[in-house]
Amino acid sequence: MAHVSQLPCDGDGICMVCKENPSAEETLTCKTCATPWHVGCLAASSRPPTMADAASWECPDCNCVDPVPVSAAPGGSSDLLAAIRAIEADSSLSEQEKARRRQELLCGGAGPSSSGFDPKRTVNDVLDIIDGSLNCSFCMQLPERPVTTPCGHNFCLRCFQKWVGQGKRTCANCRNEIPAKMASQPRINSALVMAIRMAKMAKSNNAGSAHGRPQHFIHNQNRPDKAFTTERAKRAGKANACSGKIFVTAPPDHFGPITAEYDPERNQGVLVGETWEDRMECRQWGAHLPHVAGIAGQSSYGAQSVCLSGGYQDDEDHGEWFLYTGSGGRDLTGNRRTNSEQSSEQKFEKLNEALRVSCKKGYPVRVVRSHKEKRSSYAAEAGVRYDGVYRIEKCWRKVGVQGFMVCRYLFVRCDNDPAPWASDEHGDRPRPMPVVKELNNAIDITERKGSPAWDYDEEKACWMWKKPPPISKKKTSTGVDSSATGKVKRRPRNMSIKDRLLKEFSCQICRKVMSFPITTPCAHNFCKACLEGAFAGKSIMRQRGREGRSLRTQKNIMKCPACTIDIADFLQNPQVNRELMDVIETLQRKCEEEENSESEEEGERATENPGAAPEDADDDSTEEIENPEKAENKKTEDTGAETNLKSNQKGRSCDDIKAAAVVDAGVAANRGKRVKVAAAAM
Repeated sequence: MAHVSQLPCDGDGICMVCKENPSAEETLTCKTCATPWHVGCLAASSRPPTMADAASWECPDCNCVDPVPVSAAPGGSSDLLAAIRAIEADSSLSEQEKARRRQELLCGGAGPSSSGFDPKRTVNDVLDIIDGSLNCSFCMQLPERPVTTPCGHNFCLRCFQKWVGQGKRTCANCRNEIPAKMASQPRINSALVMAIRMAKMAKSNNAGSAHGRPQHFIHNQNRPDKAFTTERAKRAGKANACSGKIFVTAPPDHFGPITAEYDPERNQGVLVGETWEDRMECRQWGAHLPHVAGIAGQSSYGAQSVCLSGGYQDDEDHGEWFLYTGSGGRDLTGNRRTNSEQSSEQKFEKLNEALRVSCKKGYPVRVVRSHKEKRSSYAAEAGVRYDGVYRIEKCWRKVGVQGFMVCRYLFVRCDNDPAPWASDEHGDRPRPMPVVKELNNAIDITERKGSPAWDYDEEKACWMWKKPPPISKKKTSTGVDSSATGKVKRRPRNMSIKDRLLKEFSCQICRKVMSFPITTPCAHNFCKACLEGAFAGKSIMRQRGREGRSLRTQKNIMKCPACTIDIADFLQNPQVNRELMDVIETLQRKCEEEENSESEEEGERATENPGAAPEDADDDSTEEIENPEKAENKKTEDTGAETNLKSNQKGRSCDDIKAAAVVDAGVAANRGKRVKVAAAAM
């Protein structure tokens, strides 16, 4: 083999000797193994004598004089080189197939018959995609308990331990040095474990296995009417309490008040001033779904509700308007579920970004107040109380009470019902913007520029949607019988195995499918850009000084974003896991091909049957009428529904509630078997 001082370039084109990225003119490619080498780092005896000899140049590994102990080449190194040259000369093979056959020869001669891999077979399932890219370089099988080296290569745990047990401290693929800590304590890559298991289960299901693992799911109608009823919950506390039945049909991402049309049992909706015993019971009526988090929303969609529970010292409650502090900035590592001390700055991301989206669009946000907010005069006396909808007028960032930047939001009430603490008979009217002094020292101020989606109508004297509300992207979770209400739940789209695999290959920072995946020595997977961005501006060494004297430099501790292990040495030259990247790109390409084929088939069906209604193939599809013979009643039904919506928006006194119930009864009688899709699949 080549001397340890003569090493090729890695997968990123960086020389493994000088750690530089040589240009194409400074690189030689071996004609046998197609490996690039840096000319400047090659010994004089290994370089080609003339430029004409560069085309037929062989690297020091392929041109070695010592015999190579490979079982597939009983005749020695000459037979191995002859087999490799035969593969290179075969014009019927693609470059990828040539590389795979070379790897089979170099890794012990495991051919297609022994490894189960045939380069000419069609890749027709997910297991074929993974089996061709993630095989262990020693046993040529899918890794069993896979471990990933810092250079981005995957091995079985047993094969890796056997390799290290022989005293070898370099990767078997690229000869990069394996850290001593990883050699002694290798960690299993859980993402690869789940991906391989999922692919094997999909293949067994496709083969017609009748003994699949049962998928246990508790339907909404089978849940208890009241949360916190199980024996386990009574012993351990509400952390183990069941959520209970959801009584409303509003989807989880529903904006604005929950009106009577979403309340099939009481037929009155969620009323302002309604109280519940705790957050679990509040969740059952859809006013605020999370039973721990204070914000319910999605960063790219908006926020539906918030809860005032006294979690942050910066909150200010003035009843009709209040200043709300965003989430994050607290250390919840380990088994900490709560922590009142701020330890880092808040940013407009995740749930904080969801509130900012609602501010920009002018969406109504439901507000519930908890009795835990002891500083507010408007807090609930006991339990949790629903106080109506508010609108976020401004948001900004400022230095909080504990010295860290926090996200701040100005909520102003805009509900058609009077507040629980007010003696007025009517709801809110447009009021002047309150004066907020802290805006003078604020940064990142966001203010709505266009007209809000939820606004006051002077002619109708009520708050209403001026723009169409956002289309729901999630399915409802109700126990209402569809035959009794005339509503049928839309069949959710089944997530394909390729989509589920892509979800497993998600970055633990951006939560999206990884781009240029990197696996840390602690077996966590990130995008390369996300991991480098998390430590941007930090150097591995820290300069120290005191009173004009310079002290010894100290190494900075750079903890993994997913655990507490120091990865400072790994960050000096992180290597992309190219095997994993090939799998992700192949899965993405297959998903795009399937989507294109489905769209083409739908287009062909629409062309053949131009009068037919489109099938429910998309999660965000609109409502459809199941019985065409009752289309003549649609106009009457829409008129009744519009009248019901107006009555709910103007206010809910006792007489209004009775009138709304009468209107709803008339609408239900005329509706027949009309199908209304309430929400998209989660």
